[in-house]
Formats: sequence, structure tokens, C-alpha cells
Amino acid sequence: MAGSAIQPGASQDSAAGGSQSGSRTEDPSRPRGLRRKRLRRRVRNKIKGPSFNRLIPNILTMLGLCAGLTGMRFAVDGRFQAAAIALLISAFIDGLDGRIARLLRGSTRFGAEFDSLSDFLCFGVAPSFLLYFWALRDGGRYAFLPCLMFTVCMALRLARFNATLDEAEEKPKYASNFFTGVPAPAGAGLALFPLFLGLEAEKLDIVWLYKFTRLAYLPSFTLISTAFLLVSTLPVWSFKNFKVPAHFVLPVMLGTGAYAAVLVADPWGALAAAGVIYMALLPLSRLSFFKLKKAAEDLQEEVEDEPAPSA
Repeated sequence: MAGSAIQPGASQDSAAGGSQSGSRTEDPSRPRGLRRKRLRRRVRNKIKGPSFNRLIPNILTMLGLCAGLTGMRFAVDGRFQAAAIALLISAFIDGLDGRIARLLRGSTRFGAEFDSLSDFLCFGVAPSFLLYFWALRDGGRYAFLPCLMFTVCMALRLARFNATLDEAEEKPKYASNFFTGVPAPAGAGLALFPLFLGLEAEKLDIVWLYKFTRLAYLPSFTLISTAFLLVSTLPVWSFKNFKVPAHFVLPVMLGTGAYAAVLVADPWGALAAAGVIYMALLPLSRLSFFKLKKAAEDLQEEVEDEPAPSA
């Protein structure tokens, strides 16, 4: 038809483009600078890697590791008060990083392994290192054996803990409130009891007690006995899922506040007393574990003895 005929001199492509949309045709009289430029959408490069929430616990663990190494350096220089404070900072960070990881949902397998390696150095190597320079260096050729024994048992305790992480769901509910053996930070505190006692005796100017803590007998005893507690199967309260009865909440809060005040006023005496109190709680922890175990077994026997309901 005449209306659909293509004008002479025009190509088929331009005719097809003009028939589809008039907006695509450009006015030849319009300057090029005023023509619309086709905008290209920028594609942002996505940054691959973990979120900052996952890095915060690992950063705290690294700071705790640095504190433990700094404590060892202070021990070499004979600055035992500064060394003990550095290990206390490391223990505080160790108790904090795991809770922050769970709060921020940043728990990873890498973080767990890194935390375990940091615990081995800060609580397995550094305490024996401090006690060696505190009293055992001049104790004879066998004085290093307690340090060696403590560090090896700490490594075995941490390896056993990591191996049972995947089996935590298979344990009965009452067992989740208990550790198997003394945990690493508590073991380090028990081993450092002679150092805390010696610093307190030095502060109070009790010469005979200070000299006794600088002998090899007491540090050797605490290192060896703590080493056995680390690898033992003794059930120890974990205090992570520990529920305080309602009528004990106020006394616990008041006692904690009082201990914090004593810790600030007299830190070495408070830490030495904490070791004695912790040792006194171990038999109570074992008694509590077996009491809960017996109650769970009796309940299971009652359920099994109940007759099946009739159809």
C-alpha cells in the first residue's frame, strides 16, 4: 500500500526504528552536546570477608594473648607484680571474649581454636614461667619438672575440652553445668597461689612468709597438685548456666560487691583467699554433681517402671 511504502533513500533499519518509537530518532539540527547521553549503571564491587562482629571476639583473644606474653616478659625482668596483673587482664579477657562472641553471634571454629591456643600460653605456659623465675630457678636440677608437668597437663586438659565440644549435646542436662576437671583460668590461679601469697607477705612485711614462698617447696606443690586437678575427672561447677535461688540473690550480690572492694584495696590477699575458697568448693561441687546424677537416674527408673496405657 502507498501509506506503508518506504521512502526512497531511507534504509529498512531506520524505517523500522522510526516505526517502533519516535523517542529514539534524533533531530539532526540539535547540537551533539545537548543530546541525551545514555547513563550506565555503576556496579559496586562487593567486599568479601567476615563481618566486623565476627572479628571482635578474635581481637579480644589476641589482646589477651599479648597480655600473657607481656606478663612473661615482666617475669624475666623480675617485675612480678606487673606480671601477675598482666595475667589477670588475660584471664578477664578470656572470660569476656566467649560471651561477646555468643552475644554478637560471631562464634566460629577458628575463634574456638584461637582461644584454646591463647589459653594454653596464658594459663599453661605463663604461670609455670612466672613461678620458675619466682622460686624454682635456684631450686636445683629437678626444679623445672613441676613446671613441665603443669604445662603438659594443661595442654592435655585443653585438648580433651576441644575433643568433647561436639559431644556436648549428648551429655545429660545436669552435666552441662559442670566442667570435667578444673578449667584453665582457675588452674592458673591455683598454681599462682605462692606468688599471690608472697606479694601479700611482702606488702605486709612478713619476712618469714615471704621467704617461704620464695623456696621451691610451695610452688612445686601447687604446680603438681593443680596439674592433677586439670586432667582429673572431677566435676567442677562451670557457673555459666548456674542458677542462683531467689533467696540467695541478694547475699550473692552483696558478697560479690564486698569481694570487689577487697580486691581493689588488697588485691594479692584477695586473690590468695580466692584460691583457698575455690579449693574448698571442689568437694561441694562433686557432691552436687552426684546428687543431680542420682536424681536423674531415679526419675528415669520411675518413667521406665510406669505401665503402658491400655488401648
